[in-house]
Amino acid sequence: MTRVLLLGGTTEASQLARRLSALGIDAVFSYAGRTDAPVAQPLPTRIGGFGGAEGLGRYLKDESITHVVDATHPFAAQMSRNAVAACGSAGIPYCAYERAPWVAGAGDRWTHVPDIAAAVVALPDVPVRIFLAIGKQNLRDFAAKAQHHYLLRLVDPPEGPLPLPDAAAVIARGPFDEAGDRVLLKNHRIDLIVAKNAGGTGARAKLDAARDLGVPVILVDRPGLPPRRIADSIDKVLAFLGHRADLGV
Repeated sequence: MTRVLLLGGTTEASQLARRLSALGIDAVFSYAGRTDAPVAQPLPTRIGGFGGAEGLGRYLKDESITHVVDATHPFAAQMSRNAVAACGSAGIPYCAYERAPWVAGAGDRWTHVPDIAAAVVALPDVPVRIFLAIGKQNLRDFAAKAQHHYLLRLVDPPEGPLPLPDAAAVIARGPFDEAGDRVLLKNHRIDLIVAKNAGGTGARAKLDAARDLGVPVILVDRPGLPPRRIADSIDKVLAFLGHRADLGV
């Protein structure tokens, strides 16, 4: 009998959770616990880490998990590495449900960098106003370029002072739209955007708004991960689980 561990935290994970629930597939949804108020799911939900690959392996055994679907954020690299390792050791089928990365089009002014450290180095020396659209995990790195004003967009209000001397925070949860992000960039007089190449549609609005306004973007490429099976649609995930999406079985 199929029992799925769905590693979530993305819009795609929530969409998949609703589909699994509607089909009556036995599944557990797992949040890493990065946000204070995660979106409620129609599946039994656990919050928090597993204790590395070994801890995840024990969980898979204890909970009789037969399949793991990794629909975490493309930059949650350590969780994905742990999942690949744990599934490999336990002989449990693994599949990543992953958004395609963004690709520049006509009018985009993107500079690709390999990681956050390189994004900091790529910032100009002359003070500018930056939309730092990277979440809350790596904010402190940008204190090395304290001459800039940083606009942050966070899911949860900061628990203490921001780790940047000149910063403002907007509290909002996506998905966002181009019109709204165009207003955001204009109102805050943004000169430059720093973002992670998360892919998908819900967070792309800022890039479309930047193209329209001629704002340059420093885009952090995705981290490298071990070879793994990847599905780019819910139907392909269901096929991995042995279910026919068209028949609902």
